[in-house]
Amino acid sequence: MGKDERLNTTGERPGQPGDPCVMVIFGASGDLTKRKLIPALYNLAKGDLLSREFAVVGVARSGMTIEAFRQKLSQEIRDFATAQVEAGLWEWLVQRLYYVPGDVGDPRTYQELRTLLAKVDKEHGTRGNYLYYLATSPSFFSEIVRQLGEAGLAREEDGRWRRVIIEKPFGRDLDSARSLNREISQTLTEGQIYRIDHYLGKETVQNILVFRFANGIFEPIWNRRYIDHVQITVAESVGVEKRGGYFDEAGTLRDMVPNHIFQLITLTAMEPPISFEANAVRDEQAKILHAIHALTPEEVLTHTVRGQYGEGSIGGERVPAYRAEPNVPPASNTETFVALKLSVDNWRWADVPFYLRTGKRTAKRVTEIAIQFKRAPLILFRKTPVEHLTPNRLVLHIQPDEGISLSFGAKVPGPLVRLGTVHMAFQYEDYFGTTPSTGYERLLYDCMTGDATLFQRADMVEAGWSVVAPLLDVWKALPPRSFPNYPAGSWGPKEADELLERDGRQWRRIEK
Repeated sequence: MGKDERLNTTGERPGQPGDPCVMVIFGASGDLTKRKLIPALYNLAKGDLLSREFAVVGVARSGMTIEAFRQKLSQEIRDFATAQVEAGLWEWLVQRLYYVPGDVGDPRTYQELRTLLAKVDKEHGTRGNYLYYLATSPSFFSEIVRQLGEAGLAREEDGRWRRVIIEKPFGRDLDSARSLNREISQTLTEGQIYRIDHYLGKETVQNILVFRFANGIFEPIWNRRYIDHVQITVAESVGVEKRGGYFDEAGTLRDMVPNHIFQLITLTAMEPPISFEANAVRDEQAKILHAIHALTPEEVLTHTVRGQYGEGSIGGERVPAYRAEPNVPPASNTETFVALKLSVDNWRWADVPFYLRTGKRTAKRVTEIAIQFKRAPLILFRKTPVEHLTPNRLVLHIQPDEGISLSFGAKVPGPLVRLGTVHMAFQYEDYFGTTPSTGYERLLYDCMTGDATLFQRADMVEAGWSVVAPLLDVWKALPPRSFPNYPAGSWGPKEADELLERDGRQWRRIEK
């Protein structure tokens, strides 16, 4: 059976490989390249989703030769591959790794890059298609794009495509996001820009649309008539690790809410798109971002909570307070926890609150979307011992264990009418097996095939920052007085619980 005739493990024909291209990684000596990008490319190659006409060119300041770059990645893949590395396949990829040392602000770097790309095109048949990945500090994004334009490396002509993947954060507030959009649009068209959010590479996130729109039993009740509220939790048990310098400038609000969490909201709340074509999906996502009610300064005080972790215990080990982390000022007022109450002002979601919480050094690493339905009327049970009915809850588990669960009431066996809560659940691993993944495979593949569905558009980025802007303004004007206000290993400050308790609700209890 030939390569194109093989079947994958599910008995289906594998997808078409990505287009022939060269992937140019700026910041190729950094953590992202060795931990995620190269392992993801290896997994794509193993799954026959990488074109045979493919190569990688790394660009960084480190003064390495091409051979040294290959040796470095060959050592690192042993530590960061998601499965055992096949020597033959890795050797195939190694022979397609190249390197250009240089400063991203120096025009000579781009001239050397242009010369090398022409050579790689000739040797590997990559047809002049270039995918640029900006795995650098955000301060270099606009400079790299400008330099690519001036070197003639961003121009699309004669059927050749040029695409740029830009890592988050895309700006640090509304003004900087608008400025960055304006600067890069002077060189690139919107169709060339792929603003990446690795959360969207996770299977369950992608499955939200399939779950909602491919199952006739859920979409009819996915609205204000049946849903009481929505909870989104993105919790991390780790601290800031080695990112103290960056994190103290950003904080959890900037780092998580305008990108990760708002993407989860839009996929949960959007209307059915007319197709799965990229702009059709993103049009509906953008409508949700524009429909999120922008909080007034007074509402910021009552609808938002910020926290910072103190010392505590996780997994039986004592961990330091945020202010004791490396590269963090001892009197820092940067938040490591955020809880919000937001509303989506459209017909489907009127009066349905969306509660969000995200933080570091929490009791458990977990990301989930919990849809709580309205309680059924109790009147039928008024002459029974049943005092209250537990609402049904649907939970989309995104990480670490991907799956979906549903809780509902059932009669407890016996002569009396007593109710108990039962759970139905499935995990992707149990039904579909596991595929080694970094979370970047789907995103890189989509970029190679020109599918921008899972990438943010300029208007979506700016709409997200518009929602966050009032919080940034109020929090800057009113520094917190109670930091640190939650111990490491907990679920955040007590004010986060009170945020829901004022509405007669509570956070879903997530077991440790």
